[in-house]
Amino acid sequence: MITFVHLNKIQMRKTLISLSVIILLIVTGNIYAQNPIKLGHLNSSELLAAMPETDSASKQLEARRVEMTQALETLNVELNNKYEEYLKLANDATSSRLIINTKQEEVSTLQQRIENFQVQAQQELETLNGELFRPIQEKAMKAIGDVALENGFTYIFDTNPNSGAVIYSSPDSQNILPLVKTKLGLK
Repeated sequence: MITFVHLNKIQMRKTLISLSVIILLIVTGNIYAQNPIKLGHLNSSELLAAMPETDSASKQLEARRVEMTQALETLNVELNNKYEEYLKLANDATSSRLIINTKQEEVSTLQQRIENFQVQAQQELETLNGELFRPIQEKAMKAIGDVALENGFTYIFDTNPNSGAVIYSSPDSQNILPLVKTKLGLK
């Protein structure tokens, strides 16, 4: 008798679970039938390259990089000159130990300044890169979002090979790059 009641409870649970799954599938199917998934894709690199702001930002960043490189070259020339002075004094038997040590300290100090300059220059370039390109990326993302909303896209994928976001793009997926370019007033 206990076994029979126990089996009925198990059967009832299985039936309830099966019924719940069927109802869930029906409801989910109806939702998807009413709102089909619409996929789109674009290559973000192509979009950013087409934006005139990108060219201007790239030029500003390159100008700063050239400025930093020239300053570094000047420091390296100064270092080489000081090192040659130090070597001349170090190889001269009549040179004072104090003068040789002073020149050696100058070389070491300049080497440290160059290392600090390189670190700070790299940080400055990274900061400038963010300041210049963040507004451009935000403008592009807003246009992508606007196009997606206006055209009923559920998902937009980036097909840029460097993004690693898309492995496969279905032929049913629509390339929205032309729509986004139009939205931004680009050709």
